[in-house]
Amino acid sequence: MSELYDAILHGNAKAAVEATRAALAAGSLALELVSRDMIPAMDEVGRLYHCEEYFVPELLLAARAMKGALELLRPLLAAGGAEPVGRVAIGTVKGDLHDIGKNLVGAMLEGAGFEVIDLGADVSAEQFVDAVRSRNANLICLSALLTVTMPAMKTTIEALSAAGVRGQVKVLVGGAPVTQKFADQIGADGFGEDATAAVALARRLAD
Repeated sequence: MSELYDAILHGNAKAAVEATRAALAAGSLALELVSRDMIPAMDEVGRLYHCEEYFVPELLLAARAMKGALELLRPLLAAGGAEPVGRVAIGTVKGDLHDIGKNLVGAMLEGAGFEVIDLGADVSAEQFVDAVRSRNANLICLSALLTVTMPAMKTTIEALSAAGVRGQVKVLVGGAPVTQKFADQIGADGFGEDATAAVALARRLAD
């Protein structure tokens, strides 16, 4: 495999940036690096995580390495007119300030070819509605780490309906206390039990 693939797989951000620079200098296309090296590397990271050979620290390091490489490629992808797989607005819901899981999912979605609009933590329902209206997000990822903030997910889905934009967007929910049953109850389109499951689901919903 390539140096870029290996650098991401092993969570070496400095090597990932250097490998990206070297590949571009040698004439590789930005889109080629994403599809040939970066997405397969993050797919393998996800596989290793599910096999319990990798854990959250390894996921975070791989995502950081991928993000460093992507910083170099993003302007080239935009200039080349490369269309993202989908446009995702991601945030931790109103009243919840936890963002490690949300950041990890966001980074891995970027690695999978999505354009990610990171709304941060403590995000109101109105901010998610605005991301659909003004930024054309077609996928929303809602994160909650506290049981007491889970109702804000339902509030957000209701706000999307009230604003008349629920039909344009798929809603994914996740976070430690969130379950498939809860996702079904509030009318979400999907539930990701961890970051790799969330990315796999986002890909299916974007098809």
